[in-house]
Amino acid sequence: MIETPSLVDQYCHGVLRTELGLGTFEAHLARSEGPPAPGTTFFDTQTGFAVRRWCPPLLGLEPHCPPARYLARRRELGVLESGRRLLRGSGITTYLVDTGLPGDLTGPREMASTGDADAHEIVRLELLAEQVADTSGTVESFLANLAESMHAAAENAVAFTSVAGVRHGLAFAPEPPGPGEVRGAVGRWLAHRPVGGALTDPVLLRHLLWIAVASGRPLQLHAGLGEPGLRIDATDPVLLTDFARSTAGLGTDLVLLHGYPYHRHAAHLAGVFPHVYADLGAELVRTGARATAVLAEVLELAPFGKLLFSSGAHGLPELHVVGARLFREALARVLGTWVAEGAWSLTDAQRVAGLIAAGNARRVYGLG
Repeated sequence: MIETPSLVDQYCHGVLRTELGLGTFEAHLARSEGPPAPGTTFFDTQTGFAVRRWCPPLLGLEPHCPPARYLARRRELGVLESGRRLLRGSGITTYLVDTGLPGDLTGPREMASTGDADAHEIVRLELLAEQVADTSGTVESFLANLAESMHAAAENAVAFTSVAGVRHGLAFAPEPPGPGEVRGAVGRWLAHRPVGGALTDPVLLRHLLWIAVASGRPLQLHAGLGEPGLRIDATDPVLLTDFARSTAGLGTDLVLLHGYPYHRHAAHLAGVFPHVYADLGAELVRTGARATAVLAEVLELAPFGKLLFSSGAHGLPELHVVGARLFREALARVLGTWVAEGAWSLTDAQRVAGLIAAGNARRVYGLG
């Protein structure tokens, strides 16, 4: 028996505060540009099946019950009570919450209260810069306000996260842009940006990354699966090789988020560079019943002290449950098989499980 009594969810979002109908609920089960195939729903995915396997018992239903019955029970309990039961049933003891997504989502304090857990904030670089731009009329004021906001964020948050790969792709120049280059990019952006407009300029995205590196806080980089419409080959983590090399020895850890279906590439980078870590979030939630095979592939390459559990959950408390349960099941099966075959000792397997589940995250993010 491989036990993971404590889980640190090193990357997730808050949950929705509103009641959801079938269509709205199932839309959170898949990242798609359109509707599901005729005659099906997004419950007909590995993620959807995993929700039906693990979540109904936490609401007093049998596993694999029909989606309509599950959602009826969810509405009967109400969004607050169902969320409380699900989060507390996940076994997650600490949440690191990216607060950079729009929508009526709970923040770290609500996650902590609802889930009876600890919670800390992760600051999204691009949103921070966009908020600064909304109140800065000149290049000088933007740069000064950005520096002040980054300093305050580094004081209060446990990490920075970036969606530069989603906004531009990961094949960006690895070195920091020069001051003149930054000022020119800021000027163009402020002059042509509508209020609330997204930051996509590659120079400014690189500038944000290097400010984050200078802060010493861990920097999370989104790679692999992302938003609908994104060309996935532009977010292959192997494209970060030169950036990883440029930031080596500067005292800031890089955490490659998601990774799948390039999870082996992320694991390889974590093995090559001492300051690079790989996340185990999206690949397990997306692959469901195949999570054991995918986790074993990551463990082929990455040192065991360089892997971090996360759910990557957004919107639905069910996704926190699925992320945690699939991780525990997959880890127990992979390590348990190696113990049974005599390749590993039970003591070593239990120690490695503790590192990946919580210990590595506590070390990287300074959680104590």
